[in-house]
Amino acid sequence: MTANELRTMYVNFFKERGHKEIASASLLPENDPTVLFTTAGMHPLVPYLLGEKHPGGKRLTDVQKCVRTEDIDEVGDDTHCTFFEMLGNWSLGDYFKQEAISMSFDFLTNYLHIPVEKLAVTVFEGDELAPADVEAEEIWKSLGLKKDRIFRYGRENNWWGPAGQTGPCGPDTEIFYDMGKPECGPDCGPSCQCGVPERQQHYF
Repeated sequence: MTANELRTMYVNFFKERGHKEIASASLLPENDPTVLFTTAGMHPLVPYLLGEKHPGGKRLTDVQKCVRTEDIDEVGDDTHCTFFEMLGNWSLGDYFKQEAISMSFDFLTNYLHIPVEKLAVTVFEGDELAPADVEAEEIWKSLGLKKDRIFRYGRENNWWGPAGQTGPCGPDTEIFYDMGKPECGPDCGPSCQCGVPERQQHYF
C-alpha cells in the first residue's frame, strides 16, 4: 500500500461515517504566537475545539501537514521525524470515546487487516489532578483487547494538549503496533523506559 492509498482509504472511511473532509492548514500558524510551526493535527482546530462553529460541521477529517523540532536530535530512527502528516478525525461536540475508539479499531482491524493480537493500547493512569481513564480501558476490553495489551501511563505519555500554555486538553488513549522485537523485561510496554536500545522498535 502506498502513502497516497493509505491517505485516501483513511479519509474515505471517515467520510462514509459522516465526516467532512477539510484541507490541510498552513505549516505557519495563523494568529498563534505560541509556536513557530503547525505541530499537530489538532493545532489549526483549537478555536473549534473550544466551541467556535466550523463551516464543515461537527464531524471533520483531514490530512494535516506538521513540523515538529522538539526531538530533532533523535531524527533518523523508527519513531522520530520533523515533517510528517497526521491523519485526523474530529468530533466537535458530536461523538466521544465510544465512537472514536470503535471507529479507530474498525479501521485498523477490518480495513488495514491488522491482527488484534498485534495491537497494544495505552490509557491515562490518573493522578492527583484527574482520575484514571477507566472508560477508555473498558471500551478497549469490550472490543476484544486482552488486559495485558492495555497499558496505563501518566500525564507525560497519555495527556493530550494543550498546544500552548492554555487550551483544550485531557486524557488520551493511544494505539501501538507490536513489531515483534524481544521484550526487554516483564514491564516492557509502548512507553518503556528500561534503557534497552531496541525498546523504541518494539512498539510503533
